[in-house]
Amino acid sequence: MKKGYADLPLHYGTVPIWLAKRMSLLGGAIVEAIVQEYGRKALLKKLSDPFWFQSLGCVLGMDWHSSGITTSVMNALKKSVNQRSSELGVYICGGRGKSSRNTPSELLDIAYKTGLNGEDLVKNSRLVAKVDNTAVQDGFQIYLHSFIVTQEGDWAVIQQGMNPFEKMARRYHWLSSSVKSFTEQPHTFIYGKNQGEILNLTDVKANSTKLGILELTKENPDKLMREISLIMPKHHEVLEKDVNLKRLGATLVLAHETNIQDIESLLLVNGVGPRTLQSLTLVSEVIHGTPSRFSDPARFSFAHGGKDGHPFPVPTRVYDETIEIFDKALHLAKLGEKDKYEALKNLSKISMNIEKDFIPDYKLQDWIEKERKNSWKYGGKTVLGDVIKNSDTSKIITKSGFKPGNKLKNIDTNQLSLFD
Repeated sequence: MKKGYADLPLHYGTVPIWLAKRMSLLGGAIVEAIVQEYGRKALLKKLSDPFWFQSLGCVLGMDWHSSGITTSVMNALKKSVNQRSSELGVYICGGRGKSSRNTPSELLDIAYKTGLNGEDLVKNSRLVAKVDNTAVQDGFQIYLHSFIVTQEGDWAVIQQGMNPFEKMARRYHWLSSSVKSFTEQPHTFIYGKNQGEILNLTDVKANSTKLGILELTKENPDKLMREISLIMPKHHEVLEKDVNLKRLGATLVLAHETNIQDIESLLLVNGVGPRTLQSLTLVSEVIHGTPSRFSDPARFSFAHGGKDGHPFPVPTRVYDETIEIFDKALHLAKLGEKDKYEALKNLSKISMNIEKDFIPDYKLQDWIEKERKNSWKYGGKTVLGDVIKNSDTSKIITKSGFKPGNKLKNIDTNQLSLFD
């Protein structure tokens, strides 16, 4: 069975309201598009893939490498998806801290509405938490438990554990269709660094399930967590080694070197600028791309930047236009007018066609500096406030500091992480 892991630097703090609202709107549109085009099973499969999940967090404007992606993305999806659960047939339960403890009651409520077996769902939820928190004793204490279930009874689980001593987090992914046994390699992926030997189970009050879990703890960690493949770095900057320049370059060529009139004709939307087209193309790929396309999640941060200013501030005007275009396309598709939706779908295909013959001849840092220089034009924001015009691309200047009374006006982007 496939497994993978990555170190997720542990970041603290909250998501600004202005970003949380946009994440919810765009995240909801992406989920709706996937369900509409590929079905609910496909959505769960994507959510159980840590590469895709990390890419989703990046395209939604979260810090591209941090532990905060998990909490913020699941919060955003829960708010947007649960408002339309009866329509989408998808329900999201649990969350971080106290919210995770509400999972059983939320699942029973869903079972009452849908006719699913609530007791089985609650049992599965508890077993998943027990395996990751107790059977796999890898130094990470679970603090987030999100259970996604469809009206057919299929489910996926995303959990995250914290190791405050290492200042790292680990994310665990489950998919019900892949679980043959809760005690024999049940994960689709484990997302975190191997911490060495796994401790034995300390709870001796073992029923038949716990006895099975106890057998699992005797396994060597390398066997439990083999095929580990992705490590998210601690550095806050997006570097060339973090991005597939051929893939990103094709997106930039499509957005910025194609006749804009041809693009407007393609999208059947007037007034779409190159910068919005850049975001639309990356969002299109998150929806329609194959699994192999998500091996470099940092690339998707070039859709809407990051709240910490890396690789550049969040361009809120571009973000809003992207949401508006996708919402309209999805609405029209429901009414039978699928031209705009198909055009957006084809953006990722066109980018991949360009990519075939594309030879990268640009420096990533030059493009990042261009984005930062123009950030004020696109309504750029960071956790520190609104970006103002500034010729020095090594620094991001905001109208106000991080909190009232903070007189810092000129913030070195390498220090922004201190406020996460």
